[in-house]
Amino acid sequence: MLWEFFLFGFKQGWACLFGGIILSLVLLTKWFWPHDAWLARYDFLFLSALAVQALLLILRMETVREAKVILMFHIVGTMMELFKTNIGSWTYPERNFFRLGHVPLFSGFMYASVGSYLARITRILHIRYTRYPNLYVTVGLAILIYANFFTHHFIPDLRILLFVAIAAVFGPTWIYYRPYREFRRMPLLLGFGLVAFFIWGAENIGTFAAIWVYPHQRTGWHLVYFGKYGSWFLLMIISFILITLVHSPRSPQLTEIANPPQS
Repeated sequence: MLWEFFLFGFKQGWACLFGGIILSLVLLTKWFWPHDAWLARYDFLFLSALAVQALLLILRMETVREAKVILMFHIVGTMMELFKTNIGSWTYPERNFFRLGHVPLFSGFMYASVGSYLARITRILHIRYTRYPNLYVTVGLAILIYANFFTHHFIPDLRILLFVAIAAVFGPTWIYYRPYREFRRMPLLLGFGLVAFFIWGAENIGTFAAIWVYPHQRTGWHLVYFGKYGSWFLLMIISFILITLVHSPRSPQLTEIANPPQS
């Protein structure tokens, strides 16, 4: 059991490889990047993220189909960044060359790292689902969630209704995963909640490193409001649904659960 727990943690960390490298570079550049360097810190992070992504593809640690969906999420994230920075939800305080408007291009890789994790963990843990909802329902839900990130600035925020819809759509779904020999299971909603919590933790590291700054952090770093956890939960749902377009949700076979492979 202890070995299985270790393997589960190791595989989770392996699936987070892309995001972990980016987060490590974010912290290292906060402490060691020279302020007068000819290459801007944000540009270094952008070029580094490109290199890491290329390396994952060259080493076949990520498939081309996965990379395409991750690129899509990069674009989706960048579009939202353009809107949010324009209205002042947060800012990027440093200057750089590779940017669109107020948004450094490396910021899209922070969104893509979530998609990278979800794509890799699906393969690494041989993830299966029971009572998974209809594809058209999940895609429609993703569109509504994404739209609300924009529209709630002009009309009432619908996130409470979206949380209810997520509970109704994914509540019956269980996720099966194999850390070692046997499949384990948990409610999919619990898995969503755990992943979103770790993303919120990573966001605190990002703001601590002054990569981006919320209005309440302009006079000094403070913990990101826990209310942002709900935003990351919703955004993670979008990423998850995008990944299912590459890794179609599969049901567990009775033989997989009843007769685990022997080493």
